[in-house]
Amino acid sequence: MIVVAVRWYLRYNLSYREVEELLVERGVEVDHVTVFRWVQRFTPLLADAARFARHCPGDRWFVDETYVRVNGVWRYVYRAVDQHGQVIDVLLSARRDAATAGGSSSGRYGC
Repeated sequence: MIVVAVRWYLRYNLSYREVEELLVERGVEVDHVTVFRWVQRFTPLLADAARFARHCPGDRWFVDETYVRVNGVWRYVYRAVDQHGQVIDVLLSARRDAATAGGSSSGRYGC
């Protein structure tokens, strides 16, 4: 989620508070100051990778699901990736169901 937050900030010219709101929509509660720290720490590491990934999302998407512990609570993490390996969306959820995994990002990522 850190990489996604930093990418949103850099690519879409969002404020730290706007990135915070987007993360809350996906089930990750962080403060805007934390987003600021992530941007300061990880921007130099992601600068070269960001130039490579500036293409429209592909027409085939794959969803990866994993189960992780966040603050002592087990959660499901869904990650959508296109055929080029570009991360399209990430979602953190307390439930495991098809509606959560498949319905979070359809129609949002056109070029």
